[in-house]
Amino acid sequence: MNAKQQTKPNFVSACLIFTFLFLSYSASVSADEEENEREFDYLENSEKGPSHWGDLKMEWSACKNGVLQSPINLSSQRVKIVNKAGELKKTYKPCDAILRNRGHDISLKWHNCDAGLININGTEYSLQQVHWHSPSEHTINGARYALELHMVHHSTDPNFNHSVAVIGLLYKLGAPDTFLSKLITNVTSMADEMQEREVGVIDPNMIGIDGKKYYRYIGSLTVPPCTEGVIWTMSR
Repeated sequence: MNAKQQTKPNFVSACLIFTFLFLSYSASVSADEEENEREFDYLENSEKGPSHWGDLKMEWSACKNGVLQSPINLSSQRVKIVNKAGELKKTYKPCDAILRNRGHDISLKWHNCDAGLININGTEYSLQQVHWHSPSEHTINGARYALELHMVHHSTDPNFNHSVAVIGLLYKLGAPDTFLSKLITNVTSMADEMQEREVGVIDPNMIGIDGKKYYRYIGSLTVPPCTEGVIWTMSR
């Protein structure tokens, strides 16, 4: 699926860990992505494609008028290295999960149990689900990757402005990935049909994120309603 085009590509310098996280940004973030694929698509020439998302519904206007829109190109010429930010603090644990073909992506959602959390600047975000986009939505120095995984977290404090935090992981073609290999049989069998199935206990720790080097910036959801104020942490 093609990535949504960034409407304001120079809104801020993406960095190898931002020294500040725009914590003064006041817009409240809706944690909900639009899951009904019939409402939108990724076809460039379609009337429901990315260039028209902001016109389809009033509540999707950020897709057209937003100033902190994701995805972006993470350029080494625009980043600032921060050595004291430390490793990404994550505490995940195995939990029952459901694999779902949502039409625009494949998602794995942990349900009715606690799959763990991440801690960003003292705020805890609980892990909700992961999903994949192919090719990648983000690029690094203009290069697009074969696959991009998003780990979606919600703040445990509902009143916090930055209530959504996403960890992104970019994949290159190469040796089999342990986490993907565990799911590939189910993913392949449901690739052509919107459905969901229980896949038992899945351990998020299997996802290959070392948490030592990463890019961080404030952006948006990459599907409607394109809500801004999302904390992005991109690993590769």
